[in-house]
Amino acid sequence: MAAATDQWVTFSRLGSAELVRLTGEIDLANAHDIGRAIARHTSAAGAVLIDLTRVSFLDSAGVRLLDALAGDMSQSGTPFRLVVGDRGAARITLTLCAFRDDLLATDLDRAAAELGS
Repeated sequence: MAAATDQWVTFSRLGSAELVRLTGEIDLANAHDIGRAIARHTSAAGAVLIDLTRVSFLDSAGVRLLDALAGDMSQSGTPFRLVVGDRGAARITLTLCAFRDDLLATDLDRAAAELGS
């Protein structure tokens, strides 16, 4: 399973936060597997940053994935930010979907600082 998602998702640390970087197209074909990998890697995280700046396409399945993750993080009390840059596919799609603006950040360092990482 991990090898199947390696082309779209990588994990590392940034300060005290778990950093998740998504790359390429996030859509119906891979959103479920990506979501499972993210949940597995972030279940015990003190804070989570998801970098979407390298996402080239985000469909409704990807938006549902991010919304579910935001709900899970909120319910568990885990600080959470989506880094979407100033422009790009993720920012455009999430803005059009009226995604929670308080969870969107343009800059990774600024998002980390907001989370206290």
